[in-house]
Amino acid sequence: MTASFTPAELRNALALLSSPGLIRLITEIDDNGPIPPRRLAGTLPDLSAHHLRRTTHVARVHGLVRVAPGVGLALTEAGSELADFYDATARWARRHAYPTRVCDFTTRLQHSLSLLAPALLADRADGSPRPASEDTPSPEAETDLDHPRALLVQWLNANPQVTVLLDPEPVA
Repeated sequence: MTASFTPAELRNALALLSSPGLIRLITEIDDNGPIPPRRLAGTLPDLSAHHLRRTTHVARVHGLVRVAPGVGLALTEAGSELADFYDATARWARRHAYPTRVCDFTTRLQHSLSLLAPALLADRADGSPRPASEDTPSPEAETDLDHPRALLVQWLNANPQVTVLLDPEPVA
């Protein structure tokens, strides 16, 4: 499945994908289209200027967004596919009321990704299934999680650049 990635690379990718700023940026563009440069702060007002700069830098370097002349910040094909993965994972979480019945989109994704991380690392290590814990959803939900897991593996294999830890953002 993800045999070409080390555990450290998988942890890097999952940390990136569960970043609240990245989740917000990718889903905002997916839902509403490109964001003009001067509207970024107004579109994501809950993120500080530094956090916005860092998030857009990371998303651009990893090939998830691009600056489209005359349009603004737009999703690349990889970014659009990531948005599809986020949507499928959030649908799974809502269907199974994970982590709770009422929860915001970003938190649902972060908790769902935290369920996927041990499974991917276990798949990489020895092929054995992930042990159950108190955070593990029902057996039915666990089975249904196979779809988001497969989407994530497919996306990671197509986008190995997200496994690389970046240097800090260059000073402007």
